Parts: sequence; structure tokens; C-alpha cells
Amino acid sequence: MLAKLSSKNQITLPKRLTQAFGPFEYLEVEALGDRIVLTPVRLQKADAIRTKLAQLGINEEDVAGAVAWARSSSNARASD
Repeated sequence: MLAKLSSKNQITLPKRLTQAFGPFEYLEVEALGDRIVLTPVRLQKADAIRTKLAQLGINEEDVAGAVAWARSSSNARASD
């Protein structure tokens, strides 16, 4: 099967090829020798959240502290 590379470095994959792999939104792209290898990646929402938190430099202690703060704040408001 052929796929054409556009002037914007985009390709359209044949529908029957993508259907064979089921639904996916992203492809891992790597060069292996003289080949370009595309591998479907299925991201879980939790993975996307973990990635974003890592990008922001937020760790587990930060999240635990934020949850504790929110719970204490909501308890204070509930007693008012």
C-alpha cells in the first residue's frame, strides 16, 4: 500500500489498514534503519493526566496536600 507525504509532512493512512488495528488517535513514530515504523498507541486518560502533572512538576505529595486543603476548606465552609 502507498501513502503520500504532503507538502506539510502529513500522510493519510489507508482506511482498511487503520481499521485492522482498531481505534487509536496517536502513533509512535520511530526510525529503524532505512524504515519509518508507525505503532498505534492507545493512551488511557489516567496516563494523560499523569503526563500533564509530570510536565507541571506536580508530585503525589502536592496532590495529597491539595486534597487535604480542599477537604479542610469545605469542612470549614460547611460549619459556617
